[in-house]
Order: sequence, then C-alpha cells, then structure tokens
Amino acid sequence: QAQLVESGGGSVQAGGSLRLSCLASGLTFNDYTMGWFCQAPGKEREFIAAISRSGASTYYPDSVKGRFTISRDNAKNTVSLQMNSLKPEDTAVYYCAASVYGVTVITPGNYAYWGQGTQVTVSS
Repeated sequence: QAQLVESGGGSVQAGGSLRLSCLASGLTFNDYTMGWFCQAPGKEREFIAAISRSGASTYYPDSVKGRFTISRDNAKNTVSLQMNSLKPEDTAVYYCAASVYGVTVITPGNYAYWGQGTQVTVSS
C-alpha cells in the first residue's frame, strides 16, 4: 500500500526559506512522476512543482518559478521542495503526490497517491 509522508513545514517570516521533504513507501518510487501541491483555506488545490521519474525534467507554474526547487533521490525514495523568498500568499497546506503521467500533467485528479500534507505559514 503506497504511503507518502511529508515533513518540514512550519512558520517563517516573509523572505525566509523552508525545505519540505516527502518519503515514499509501498510503491516503486522511480516509476512515478512526483509533484507538490498546495491548498489554502477556501481555495482549490494548486500545482506547485513536478519532477520526472529520473529527475531530469522539472515543471513549475510562474507563481513559484525561480523561488522553489523540486528534487528527488531515487535511492532514498524521497522528493524535496526547497522554498526560498517565501511570501505570505504561499501560506497553505503542502502535499506531495505521485503520478504515472508526465511533469506537465498537473491536474490533481491525475495524481494517484497523496500525502497527508504539512502546514506552511508565512508571516509578513
């Protein structure tokens, strides 16, 4: 049974940095594109970043491009999200997820497995 567990969330001031990690188990990790999403209260789940099976390709929306970096370690079954220059509007619960599709397929419904989420709060 696939399980994704996020860690690394917390509170930070605007302009600060956080690094989120996600440990996967119960699946063949390098068979999956891995992604990060966020969801703020009252809003839909939003795509943040994706990385291909090998790690060679990544994809970001304009809202985080240049500030966030996704990476993966297939030997350790982990995917990480380095978040720099954080803004108050980045405040949300952050989820990692696994998909059999490519990095540009960003609809949440195309991701088969999800973690429980980790809270990120950015204060001004």
